[in-house]
Amino acid sequence: MLVLGIESSCDETAAALVEDGRTVLSSVIASQLELHQKYGGVVPEIAARRHAELIGYVVREALDKAGKSITDIDAVAVTARQGLVGCLMVGVAAAKTIAYARQLPLIGVHHVEGHVFANLLAHPGITFPHVCLTVSGGHNMLLYVSRRCHYEVMGTTLDDAAGEAFDKVAKFLGMGFPGGPVIDRLARQGNPRAFQLPRPMLKDGSYDFSFSGLKTAVVNMFRERINRGESLPLADIAASFQEAVVDVLVGKTVRAAEETGVRVIGVTGGVSANSRLREAFLEAAERKGLKVFFPPLSLCTDNAAMIAAAGYARMEAGERGDLSLYVLSSALLGRRYESEGGKRCPAAPG
Repeated sequence: MLVLGIESSCDETAAALVEDGRTVLSSVIASQLELHQKYGGVVPEIAARRHAELIGYVVREALDKAGKSITDIDAVAVTARQGLVGCLMVGVAAAKTIAYARQLPLIGVHHVEGHVFANLLAHPGITFPHVCLTVSGGHNMLLYVSRRCHYEVMGTTLDDAAGEAFDKVAKFLGMGFPGGPVIDRLARQGNPRAFQLPRPMLKDGSYDFSFSGLKTAVVNMFRERINRGESLPLADIAASFQEAVVDVLVGKTVRAAEETGVRVIGVTGGVSANSRLREAFLEAAERKGLKVFFPPLSLCTDNAAMIAAAGYARMEAGERGDLSLYVLSSALLGRRYESEGGKRCPAAPG
């Protein structure tokens, strides 16, 4: 079965063709980075307009690269949950148009589930159950994945996601946008223990994430040094900030694996490309006797191949959408996980 995937949840316009949920025939991504750099972040209205301009060309290029025509497609999968509403609407409108014109099945996909499938595309041998951390600019979500398309949300973002904190700190320090790659490179030259920064919610017993306080701590520290006329060792600041984020992400994820008794961890999303995060997870996995998987860099950031793969799995489970498909800027993926006396107690579907 040949599935066309469409992704437009933020600032990448993407289309891909994936066969039987496993073989990527093409994956095309049109970046809007240059449009948003001067603003220091993604401007939703600009992003949505650009998606509308590019979506037709991107779908056509995905077909051409795969050597396929629109008549070869068996289904259309599109990101419909978790993202910027205007951006999501462009992708869903395009998917509906193609599905209606060709009378094809239409499957709406949660953006975070797409990231889960980025790892499954790259590592089809990942066993279930496992714990998956999805970490990017717009969200952090820690999932207990019991089997394909079955999730319990152990933790989620309460304010700034990790990637958002990277961007905001980089912008404040005058490093440019996006902040993640810049801080990653600069931190390699710095001392991660130079400054004692907070590890938000690391030891509170929950699996939720909050990075706004850490961001504020960096800003305050920076200003205090300026007021005292002290030097500003940007590499040390970047390394100390990055280490604080990494400690929280790794600590909570490893604890989740230990509580649920799983031996496999998946880490995915744009921030999973961070070199220190990968290094720290591999170190922790070796100490704890766990296995950890990351997607290749080409599948870390937003892409449509992961959406097509997730859509195929949803179809295998018997799901189908129709032209009433609507978008949601924020939505839980599966049931909420709660811990009580060391036992998993899933709440009602979110």
